[in-house]
Amino acid sequence: MLWYRGIGLTEIVFIAGFLALYALYLVRVIRIAKTLRTPYSNVFAKLLFRTLYFALFIVAVMGPSFGGSKKEVKSMGKDIVICVDLSKSMDAFDVQPSRLEKVKFELKKVVSAFNSDRIGIVIFSSEAFMQCPLTYDQNALNLFIETMNTGLVPASGTDFGPPLKLALQKLEDDDKPGSTERSKSKVIILISDGEDFGEATKEVAQEIEKRDVKLFTLGVGTEKGGNIYNGNTLKTNRQGLIVLTKLNPDGLISLAKNTGGQYFEINESKNDISRLINTIDKIEGEMRDARFVDVTANKFFYFLLAAAFLFLLDILINIPTVRI
Repeated sequence: MLWYRGIGLTEIVFIAGFLALYALYLVRVIRIAKTLRTPYSNVFAKLLFRTLYFALFIVAVMGPSFGGSKKEVKSMGKDIVICVDLSKSMDAFDVQPSRLEKVKFELKKVVSAFNSDRIGIVIFSSEAFMQCPLTYDQNALNLFIETMNTGLVPASGTDFGPPLKLALQKLEDDDKPGSTERSKSKVIILISDGEDFGEATKEVAQEIEKRDVKLFTLGVGTEKGGNIYNGNTLKTNRQGLIVLTKLNPDGLISLAKNTGGQYFEINESKNDISRLINTIDKIEGEMRDARFVDVTANKFFYFLLAAAFLFLLDILINIPTVRI
């Protein structure tokens, strides 16, 4: 038998109060009986009867559980790798407060929405780096997101191939040979604002589609574009002209289309993060673990019902404690 709670201060107070009050009652009844020279054995019968339903009441308060049975508990989840473009153009402020700061804010919503799934983070420009391996630790994920900045990667253009290849590799590290159900629960999110200057993206995209991994792309920026601060001044090119960087969604749209995924966007008037979260949420997770656990039910009401019944009998049946 299992108990919801042990004997605590509340139970001790009740028991001590019952014993103290009943002891005073016994002393008083026995004294009266001796004075009148009458038998008083019935008082002990009542003591046993009342102790019984009082004990049943205490047991009910402690919440006994019994009647064991087995129940299968399944743990389901997805693996999600988020690839974030940290090229210098992500510092543009056409999306307030900047493209990157907006992405960081929205990524925390994604982490919160999939708190029972494993999430990893890849950062990239022309090269890709694993910033956070697949983990359930939301605090670690939020810390890595908060520390993102464009100085973490080489400032030499944008290439979608390396981050997608790295993400696919990390997703497949713990795959079982021949398993297809696990692939269906794996997701890659590619976040960028620019054109893909890489040459291997097409081959990696074909591999992603072949593996049946879900790929979603998220474009950040506006068509009119924005400037980039270089310290306290606006960044300029070699000709001295102020750099204007625009969202170039064609590569992202094409990548999503070619892999059977979807394209989403964040601009000055549109935010598709909720749609992205809802779309991923509809993907069925893989079964990570299945186990049988003992299931018991709190049966306090049986003891409470018995105590109430005996209490009612005590009220209705009058047994004199002192015979005259």
